[in-house]
Amino acid sequence: MGNTRFIPALTVALLLLNFVVSFSTKITTNFSADQSALLALKAHVIDPQNLLATNWSSAFNICKWIGVTCGSRHRRVIALDLSNMSLSGIVPPHIGNLSSLTWLNMRNNNFHGSLPVQLVNLHRLKYIRLSFNSFFGVIPPWFGSFPRLQYLSLSYNNFIGEIPLDMFQGLPRLQVLYLATNRLSGRIPIGLFECKELQDISLAGNRLKGILPKEIGNLTILKTLQLHNNMIEGKTQST
Repeated sequence: MGNTRFIPALTVALLLLNFVVSFSTKITTNFSADQSALLALKAHVIDPQNLLATNWSSAFNICKWIGVTCGSRHRRVIALDLSNMSLSGIVPPHIGNLSSLTWLNMRNNNFHGSLPVQLVNLHRLKYIRLSFNSFFGVIPPWFGSFPRLQYLSLSYNNFIGEIPLDMFQGLPRLQVLYLATNRLSGRIPIGLFECKELQDISLAGNRLKGILPKEIGNLTILKTLQLHNNMIEGKTQST
């Protein structure tokens, strides 16, 4: 009778141990992926102030690296703030492995080149601020693949071409959009005015043209709309 009762208890204990080991292994693997992604980023940038060189080291826990914030539960990287560090170089595709990232701020550096498509893997992003850099090329249409995104700033770069027509269909929670002072051309996509939570928009300092669409009336909580230094007529289309 005693042995019979012991077997189920042993089974439960073994299953629990297996779960703990598996869970621990998964966390370690994810932690390692985050570390590898950040070290790849470090390898692709010039760091004149040696901010990363002296701090981003495998000898230290990545959660204590400068500009890095980890979640309290799983210790994954949830925020990366490299703003105002005088960094230059490109953003490598490895950054797309930071799968828990919700906040990305690289404002006011000298990053250049095109943005890696692997950013599309960061589905949790709520905040993207890449302004005051030298990124170039067209704005990738995959910027519409961030369903949780609330803040997007690509101002003061060298983006060219038209704003992607379908970009805003995948950004239902967008509240702030800054695309000012690039070299964007064409018309304002109608899809922009489907983002009903928008409060601030700046498209100033580009080469946009046409008449401001009447759909601007859909943005009932809009506070700021900056369109100066374009070729946009300041009136709505007649119905």
